[in-house]
Amino acid sequence: RSPMPPVWSFGLWMSRITYKSETEIRDVAARLRQHRIPCDVIHLDTGWFETDWQCDYRFSTTRFADPAKMIRDLRAQGFRISLWQLPYFTPTNPLYREAVAKGYVVRDASGQSASEDAVLDFSNPAAVRWYQGLLAGLLKMGVGAIKVDFGEAGPLAGQYASGRTGWYEHNLYPLRYNQAAADITREVTGENIIWARSAWAGSQRYPLHWGGDAENTDGGMAATLRGGLSLGLCGFSFWSHDIGGFVQKSPEAIYRRWLPFGMLTSHSRCHGAPPKEPWHYSESFTEAFRAAVELKYRLMPYVIAQAKESAANGWPLLRTLFFEFPQDPTAWLIEDEYFFGSDILVAPLMEETNGRQVYLPPGTWIDYQTRQAWPGGQWHWIAPEKIPCVILVRAGAVVPHAPLAQCTDEIAWDRVQQVVFSDPAREPHKINP
Repeated sequence: RSPMPPVWSFGLWMSRITYKSETEIRDVAARLRQHRIPCDVIHLDTGWFETDWQCDYRFSTTRFADPAKMIRDLRAQGFRISLWQLPYFTPTNPLYREAVAKGYVVRDASGQSASEDAVLDFSNPAAVRWYQGLLAGLLKMGVGAIKVDFGEAGPLAGQYASGRTGWYEHNLYPLRYNQAAADITREVTGENIIWARSAWAGSQRYPLHWGGDAENTDGGMAATLRGGLSLGLCGFSFWSHDIGGFVQKSPEAIYRRWLPFGMLTSHSRCHGAPPKEPWHYSESFTEAFRAAVELKYRLMPYVIAQAKESAANGWPLLRTLFFEFPQDPTAWLIEDEYFFGSDILVAPLMEETNGRQVYLPPGTWIDYQTRQAWPGGQWHWIAPEKIPCVILVRAGAVVPHAPLAQCTDEIAWDRVQQVVFSDPAREPHKINP
């Protein structure tokens, strides 16, 4: 089962392709706080090395004056740093020759590297130790999480240190890769967290995974949800996706609708082709961005409680409707709605519209934004309010809310209020903590 990731990882991760300098990262951090947008993580993708994509596990010396100090300063402001990397070394990579000379890479039948790029052989314990040493230096510097990108390219024709060919090792490759990064992260930081793309049966033990490079389209958004629901049925409790899509600049309308879906997912990251930061769009979009992020931060006590229950039981935090209502035949046919935990039903707007048809399972459902009651066991046309997403709560559910904070470190957990969604005719009652 998936172990519980750290609380801070459930906050917003701000990213793009790619932040490239200490000045840029400090500016993004300052603007997030200036615009009062809660955030816990700033992710550096392929551009933190001297040469973009040339993964040598070292910060650029020309663009990062003092990375350790930068990490400490941002940590004092409530931000963690996440770093991208991959397990392939191009011939121009300074680490290529060492990895090949020491036998750390997948070889072909003649004993040479099995591909143009040297692919690290995670079936070799010595290679794992070498790789983990590279990550350990960054984690000891204060890095919060490692992005475990790629991992799908274990050479099928390769000869592995395990004594097996790629026929046996190809699918095991991402599992070994996930484990290597997760184990050293836990050893150095004490926390169960990676940010991985590839996986295999068993990878749920090394959370978390995200959906890869989605299109910036309505179809890409819908496919992302289907993928996340499917992964949840495979035993993965935690999952994320690139809010707004990855491939191109996110169209503002799609980005605006994708945001609440992204924030009502276990882990929430804005990532992809620039710009991703809301202040590069419009003032109204920045306000919509802030409202969606604030929604999750207020719900953080609910998110954490549901995450702990999901981890303990092997359940997905983002669930198909039939997971909660297996006896309801219609629930098995719904692929564009989901449960966020056990009590909140989410129906994202998958196209540009002022509302949508929503199927509600049996029972009574309370609109989170309007408090209107809806009878279940049937379809309804529902128009959302300020946040462009249909969000409903089981009638009678008690949903804990926290005072708004700019990062999870600042949440006043002793001031959590229990909000009862019971009487649709009145505002929900508040019970003292």
